Amino acid sequence: MAFQQDFIWGAATSSYQIEGAAQADGKGTSIWDTYCEQPGRILDGSSGEVACDHYHRYAEDVDLMADIGLRGYRFSLSWPRIMPEGTGAVNEAGLDFYDRLVDALLAKGIQPFATLYHWDLPQTLFSQGGWMNPASPGWFEQYAAAVAKRLGDRVRNWFTLNEPQCFIGLGLWSGDQAPGLKMGWNDILLAAHHALLAHGLSVQAIREHAARPPKIGAAPTGTPMIPATNTARNIEVAYEATFSVPEPTTWNFSWYTDPIFQGHYPEDGLRIFGNDVPKYSDRDMAVIHQPLDFCGLNIYHGRQIAEDGTKLERPAGFPLTAMKWPLTPEALYWGPRFFHQRYGLPIYITENGCSMNDWIDADGRVPDFQRIDYHRRYLRAYRRAAAEGIPLLGYFLWSFMDNFEWSKGYTERFGLIHVDFQTLQRTPKASANWYREVIASNGENL
Repeated sequence: MAFQQDFIWGAATSSYQIEGAAQADGKGTSIWDTYCEQPGRILDGSSGEVACDHYHRYAEDVDLMADIGLRGYRFSLSWPRIMPEGTGAVNEAGLDFYDRLVDALLAKGIQPFATLYHWDLPQTLFSQGGWMNPASPGWFEQYAAAVAKRLGDRVRNWFTLNEPQCFIGLGLWSGDQAPGLKMGWNDILLAAHHALLAHGLSVQAIREHAARPPKIGAAPTGTPMIPATNTARNIEVAYEATFSVPEPTTWNFSWYTDPIFQGHYPEDGLRIFGNDVPKYSDRDMAVIHQPLDFCGLNIYHGRQIAEDGTKLERPAGFPLTAMKWPLTPEALYWGPRFFHQRYGLPIYITENGCSMNDWIDADGRVPDFQRIDYHRRYLRAYRRAAAEGIPLLGYFLWSFMDNFEWSKGYTERFGLIHVDFQTLQRTPKASANWYREVIASNGENL
């Protein structure tokens, strides 16, 4: 059994990583614009000021998507492009861009999947405390309403927050990404709680203002646990560990997903964080716990765990991507299986991909055969989940094109399309041709 006939084969990007035009047509400043100006923050000293210039080249890019045969395209909306001050006046030119993009996608038969927040918080709101401010959920609600009013007649599928584990954890805990802070647990957990409230209010806003009935989910990330053996006990241990909060850390699933999908924080997390957990009400949890249509998952790798609960070390020489992330295809079986088991919703893989050391060869081609092997292995594991009856709605490969890879700058390449960041020339890689064949066969030729 392969994937269902209406399975969405897609690719994904995010606004700050590809759009460029950082100061064009009334766009406001984001925390990433500010962060990139700080010496030493970005590995190669670059920024997303130009990036792939998708803002001006979107039509060319949509043509490339159509050539690959994409059935869906997951993109994020730039909050400061749409609301330069974060609240209040809407920048019509910013919304006009997304109008043009959505119309171009639909004209090519590509379904738009819009993500409201992929980390580019308006700088004006950060100056008012950002996610620490108790007004932040309301700010996000206003933004979501403005977007849904404008695009909700054509965009049917929405994701609210992309990877709160990262914009809270890397942005406010480790300081490795914008805004680059290292805060205490009470502040971090308060910011996370406000972000979860923002999720719930944005779901309500989309449902209220979209002209066509929307379908909505979220896109968390994390590390699924992979049972080292196929015993019932080992599988149970892997499931429990996938959703556990064993220590104070922002890198877990359930602190973010249990409130969204079940309406409560996980008990082990409440014990671990103790008095640092912010005060919250039953009403808060009711706002966060909105009815959703699907669960998105950003999964890149997993970790093996033994029956006794020991997380296994990877042996020397274990295969790694250019980003030094491990090759663990089984994560795309166990992650969807465990999430469907826990939350009962159909699944999209909203990000999965690998950075490789790609370049254009002497014949003008980009033979990225390791990327092809990576995706073939992961998609075989994902297809196994489909064969066992887990409802899988789609797969969004990360990423459609090489882009600004956050604190790594332009030193990592994840794309199906090679981008020359000096000339902005696009060159489809061997993986783009391979993915076209996978889509045409609906995954039968893996």
